[in-house]
Order: sequence, then C-alpha cells, then structure tokens
Amino acid sequence: MMESADNPPSSIAATGPVRLFPLPGLVMFPHVVQPLHIFEPRYCDMLEDALAGNRQIAMVLLQPGWERDYDHQPPIASVACIGKVVAHERMPTGRHNILLRGLRRVAIRREIPSDRAFRQAEVDLLDDYYPAASSKHRSHAQRELIELARRLLPDSDALHEQLDDLLASQASLGMLTDVFAFTLGFSTSIKQRLLAEANVDRRAALLQEKLSALANQDDAPVANPSDFPPRFSLN
Repeated sequence: MMESADNPPSSIAATGPVRLFPLPGLVMFPHVVQPLHIFEPRYCDMLEDALAGNRQIAMVLLQPGWERDYDHQPPIASVACIGKVVAHERMPTGRHNILLRGLRRVAIRREIPSDRAFRQAEVDLLDDYYPAASSKHRSHAQRELIELARRLLPDSDALHEQLDDLLASQASLGMLTDVFAFTLGFSTSIKQRLLAEANVDRRAALLQEKLSALANQDDAPVANPSDFPPRFSLN
C-alpha cells in the first residue's frame, strides 16, 4: 500500500548536498508528479536515505555516452529538478514504487565525494525569471501555448475542458511551460533545454516553436490522454 507524505513543503532550501538520481530517458519538471519504480541497490539506498530525511531527490539526465560508464559516474546534465517523495510503496522484493513531485530547478555546482553508494552534489536553486519588458505579452503566450496543445491532443471534450480550466486558472506561464514540456512528445534533449531555461519568456518561445513543429507533423506524438494534464501543484 502506498504511504503518502501529507502537506509537502512549498519551497526548498539548498542547504547541504542533494541526492542525485541520474536516468538516461527522463527529464523531470517542477509542478508535475512522476511515478518511479526503484530497484537498483544504490538507488534503493538513496531512497531509504531520503525517506529518513527530507524526502527529496534530484532527478538529473545522463549525458549521451552514459552506457560506457553507467556503473560508476557517467556525465550528467548541468541542470536538474529536485522532487519530493509524496507517496511510497515498499514491495516484498525489496523494490519500491514512489510518486515524486517536482519542486524546483537546480544548477549542479559540483559533485561531492560520498561514502554512500549514490551520487550527491551541491546545487544552486534556479527561480523562474520574468523579464519586465515583455510582461504584456504573457497572456497572449499562454493562450498560444494552450491552442497549440489543443491541436496535439485527441479531440476529447474532457481534455479540452481541462485546457480551458488551465487557461482560466491562475497558473503562471512558467507553470504551463513545465506542464506542457513534461507531457507532450518531445525528445529528452529538447526537454533538457526547456528545463535548463530559467527565463520564462525564452522558455515559452522555445516551447511554442517546438509545439508548432509537432503540430505540423502528420504523425505528431502526443501525450497519453489519461495523463493530461499531469498532476501538479500550485505551490
């Protein structure tokens, strides 16, 4: 049975090292919830350490060529996403199922030596940056992104109602870009570019460019309708 962590914190502080969970095919974003199945001994150790402490784990993308050194310390991306374990299921096999909620972008300052099996790093928090000069264009950018998403998602009244709710909500442009970047059918390299961009206006412009390219493909990949929009937090 899943155990839930009630009332996870709305903010985090970059005090002390963070636990790194490097994966080759996953880019995590703030505001969304990712299910994960953890089975490697070093990452089971990482999870146990997190559950005994602040329940936080930084998901980070492995760089190309990671296969040559996977059991050691292959290169990782310079920007990661710290998440909090909000639900946990311990299996009889020693494996774990968790739900990880994305909290904040972080820049990897440096990895630190550790006597643990898992990797750790010092990080700097990356806040969303909103240039004042382009503030009047953000409502238009939000509408454009949602209309592009309509073209990519199946023709479903329920899905389009959810998009209308997003447009009418108080969700920020930064939050919308993260939800769409996580959900829609981009490569990991494009998702990593979107994660690494703290300037929200530039992130929205890049996302709009990539969504337009997807929308113009006859066989454009889309999100699984049952996963849209992903669970996210307004914190």
